[in-house]
Amino acid sequence: MQLDPGGIPVPVWKTMMKPLTPSQALLGAALAGFVLLLASPAGAQDSVNFSTIGEIVRLDNGLNRLIDREAKIEVLASGFVWSEGPVWVAEEGNEYGGYLLFSDIPKNSVMKWQEGEGVSVYLKPSGFTGVVEYGGEPGSNGLLLDSEGRLVSCEHGDRRVSVLTKNGGKRTLVDHYQEKRLNSPNDACYRSNGDLYFTDPPYGLPKRWEDPDRELEFCGVYRLSADGELTLLTDEMTRPNGIAFSPDEKTLYVAQSDSEAAIWKAFPVKEDGSLGDSRVFYDATQMMGKLPGAPDGLKVDREGNLFATGPGGVHVFSPEGIPLGRISTGERTANCAWGNDGTVLYMTADTYLCRIQTKTKGAGW
Repeated sequence: MQLDPGGIPVPVWKTMMKPLTPSQALLGAALAGFVLLLASPAGAQDSVNFSTIGEIVRLDNGLNRLIDREAKIEVLASGFVWSEGPVWVAEEGNEYGGYLLFSDIPKNSVMKWQEGEGVSVYLKPSGFTGVVEYGGEPGSNGLLLDSEGRLVSCEHGDRRVSVLTKNGGKRTLVDHYQEKRLNSPNDACYRSNGDLYFTDPPYGLPKRWEDPDRELEFCGVYRLSADGELTLLTDEMTRPNGIAFSPDEKTLYVAQSDSEAAIWKAFPVKEDGSLGDSRVFYDATQMMGKLPGAPDGLKVDREGNLFATGPGGVHVFSPEGIPLGRISTGERTANCAWGNDGTVLYMTADTYLCRIQTKTKGAGW
């Protein structure tokens, strides 16, 4: 498996392109038509009998309390280029409780999936509003909702964190640190006091770390306070990525998608919101190259268990860092989010949107 300069595996289709035989081309065309039908904004979802992929790898009996032995990974839609950043939007009067938004980064789009309706384009452009081509990942990445229910986006191409105002346009929340442009905000989470914590690796820059337009000499983890003050919390991580709080907000978890140090770190959160000395929560470096993917997005359940995408799918850890098992999609799994009544875990896995029913609930539900 090839890795790009930032340590992320290069998609197989970019490294193994060979001429197709006529029969392969015919089959490919048929499959492409099927994929487009699944992801077509115009086509309504006409079935609840979703196909399934992968398996549940159980490493500890503790996983049985969280995921039923009969649980399956359902494929809700496919045909995306690189799906990321899912967030559940609750909606009153919706018989299914709401809908899911997620990013297709190369397509510069936010997609919407709703039970009974399937997939449609929700927002385009999502992360780059320029008039020229901008690298391979110009769109939004991590998505979340603020206390008013507005969509907050980590934007690669425009190198900012934005909020979609009600019945209006986007407003920039932050796009620079000490008069230098951010790299490409990746993922974010809110603290209950309204402070926004986010990561800023270089993955959205056209040439990533080597991009001539990069202005910062580090990849930071930041806090944007509710009153608009930006603070660099740490620059110790080479490629900070997914980020989430423990239920009591005393610990901040940050994933690092570096092939040489594929780890999750845990930072104690001080009363003033700053971070104490970090510790390695779990090290998955030995898995890199053996299983698809790298440490990326993560979420926490109400008991403090960590659901973290990484090599092989979504890793499930106890609050003590004990690996309980893995939701193995068989794909490079980028991110996850709680949805419906808080018991359903949605996953963006390369070209797929998936979900699995759990026996737990997300933190805050």
